[in-house]
Amino acid sequence: MSSPGDPCPAAGEQPGAGLPVQAAGGALLLCGLAVLLGWVWLRWQRACGIPPGPAPRPLVGNLGHLLVPRFLRLQFWLGSGSQAATVGRHVHLARLAAVYGNVFSFFIGHRLVVVLSDFHSVREALVQQAEVFSDRPRMPLISILTKEKGIVFAHYGPIWKQQRKFSHSTLRHFGLGKLSLEPKIIEEFKYVKEEMQKHGDAPFSPFPVISNAVSNIICSLCFGQRFDYTNREFKKVLDFMARGLEICLHGHLFLINVCPWFYYLPFGPFKELRQIERDITRFLKNIVKEHQESLDASNPQDFIDMYLLHAEEERKASNSSTSFDEDYLFYIIGDLFVAGTDTTTNSLLWCLLYMSVNPDVQKKVHEEIERVIGRDRVPSLTDKAHMPYTEATIMEVQRLSMVVPLAIPHMTSEKTVLQGYTIPKGTIVLPNLWAIHRDPAIWEKPDDFCPNRFLDEQGRLLKRETFIPFGIGKRVCMGEQLAKMELFLMFVSLMQSFTFALPEGSEKPIMTGRFGLTLAPHPFNVTVSKR
Repeated sequence: MSSPGDPCPAAGEQPGAGLPVQAAGGALLLCGLAVLLGWVWLRWQRACGIPPGPAPRPLVGNLGHLLVPRFLRLQFWLGSGSQAATVGRHVHLARLAAVYGNVFSFFIGHRLVVVLSDFHSVREALVQQAEVFSDRPRMPLISILTKEKGIVFAHYGPIWKQQRKFSHSTLRHFGLGKLSLEPKIIEEFKYVKEEMQKHGDAPFSPFPVISNAVSNIICSLCFGQRFDYTNREFKKVLDFMARGLEICLHGHLFLINVCPWFYYLPFGPFKELRQIERDITRFLKNIVKEHQESLDASNPQDFIDMYLLHAEEERKASNSSTSFDEDYLFYIIGDLFVAGTDTTTNSLLWCLLYMSVNPDVQKKVHEEIERVIGRDRVPSLTDKAHMPYTEATIMEVQRLSMVVPLAIPHMTSEKTVLQGYTIPKGTIVLPNLWAIHRDPAIWEKPDDFCPNRFLDEQGRLLKRETFIPFGIGKRVCMGEQLAKMELFLMFVSLMQSFTFALPEGSEKPIMTGRFGLTLAPHPFNVTVSKR
């Protein structure tokens, strides 16, 4: 029986029956309160002097909102293969800069992202405030794949500085930026020429042969060997690498940065990416193991040998742990192999595409090569000073294609002020290099292909401060010198040997590029005629 003070349940009502409803209502209330507080916090951030930008929404911030036209919002952030993905985020961000200014911001969830779209703001951030703007953001997908080690994605600090300094000096020891590397690049071209001649007059895709050649130059520096173009394992790894880069910004993979456990889902691009990671890891670790077994301390042959010897010296000197170990070595050679292959390969492919689309420019390049080198002598880096038009053509291709359009994301390591705006600690910073190289305030008719913009009235090469295809600051591309050597020698060798054209009757190629980790040309075929 109930005590006199106890309320009696109504007829047919079970005691406590209202509790689940009350609990559910309370949970909804708390969720609603959290959303409201999150939205108020985002709006408060806007009022605290951060750069202007589109108004954020609760929970999602600007994710999929206002960054592209309404009917493309979800495809842009979450889809792959849509029109928005084809146009590219760099283009949409440049359009937003026209609305909100060259320094603007948006939110992905609660995370603040600041976009720099002009040269002055990029230089102020990455050069004048380099110590503040040189870190990398903590992104689960990148952390899973790189363990935040290596050169490209590692956090800025003493360990990164040590690893980069050693890597750069060791690569220079093996010819980076020196004439001693020239024979390896020229030797590799012989295989390229041989492969291209096999096609005769028939159209073919230049992607595989260019990728093989560029990767082999990296392999010569890092592994002390090149791989034959028929090597099945090497071809498979290059295919995996291309596919991995293609799907890394797949819309579904973006969700890994929101829910890291998505990476382990047993289907779709998640499963495919895990398999690609395993296969590339196996290939690189086998190479490291072979070097450990054959290492001759008195005669190091390549980057891996030098790193292993240095790691042993560090262990002996410190009698304790050191950042120089086999694990870190693996991620450094991964960076060199993947990034060094992909960026230069795409630059050369863009060169071939622009020559095929602009036969008048190709003719002038041919004429300069004949005048300076002739048809029989092997090109040399010493020829570069006497070939301003050819050099200007390569630079113009780099300007328009901009293979790393948003650089690699930076992050602020402390609160600072940029262009009068407050930039909080932990802000993701995207330098829109594509927008800088299409800025009409810098480049006359920026969308036109015009190598002469890099030449003065006397036909001499102009060095333009605003031309920064490799980035600037502490995080400038470590392989810049190698890339410049490869681009010049391979491009001149190709132009000396062949005339490139699009297949007769083929559709006009898409020149916007495929946006991923790099901006690659859409697949295209060419025909070659021997000169």
